[in-house]
Amino acid sequence: MQCGLLTEKEGNLLLKIARDNIRCYLENKDYQIPEDIPSIFREKLGVFVTLNINNNLRGCIGYPEPYKPLIDAVLDVSIAAAVNDPRFMPLTLDEFQNITIEISVLTKPTKVIVKDYNEYLDKLEVGVDGLIIESDYNRGLLLPQVPIEQNWDIEEFLENLCYKAGLASDAWMSATTDIFKFQAQIFQE
Repeated sequence: MQCGLLTEKEGNLLLKIARDNIRCYLENKDYQIPEDIPSIFREKLGVFVTLNINNNLRGCIGYPEPYKPLIDAVLDVSIAAAVNDPRFMPLTLDEFQNITIEISVLTKPTKVIVKDYNEYLDKLEVGVDGLIIESDYNRGLLLPQVPIEQNWDIEEFLENLCYKAGLASDAWMSATTDIFKFQAQIFQE
C-alpha cells in the first residue's frame, strides 16, 4: 500500500541519492547531499533499502523506527544494504552496475492489540501491513510487499515472520508475543 508520505518526485530523488551514495562508497569517494532537498527528508521516518540483481535479493537493511531524519537514514542503510547485510558478501563495483534499488518509507509501527490470537487474522491485511514480532529477546520484521511477492496468506505471513525472528512458526499465537504493524510507501527503480 502506498501510504502517501512522499511525492513520486521525492521518492525518485531518494532513489538517486541512494544509488549515488552507494557508488561513491564503492569508489572510495565522499558523497555530498544535494543542497535543495525537500523538507520531508529532514523528518524522522523509518526506512528500508532493498537491493536486487535480476529480481534476486542482494541486500536489505533498514530502520523500522523513525530514529533519524529520512535523508540520514537512507544514507546509512543504503551502504549497509550494499556491504553489511550478513546474508551476502559485500557488493562489488562490478555488481553495482546490475542492481536495482527499492526504498520503503515506513509509518511508525503500532502495536496490534488482541484478546485472542485469532483476532490477528482480521486486524492484519496482506499487502497493506508490514509486521514486526517481538518475543523475549527475539525480533523479526517483514515488509508489506514480502507476502505479496511470496504469495502468502495472513497465516503464512505470520508463520514466516516468526521464522525470521528465530521463533517457532506458531509463536504469533502466544500471549507473550507482541505484534506491531506499519505501512510503507515503496519506490523502486
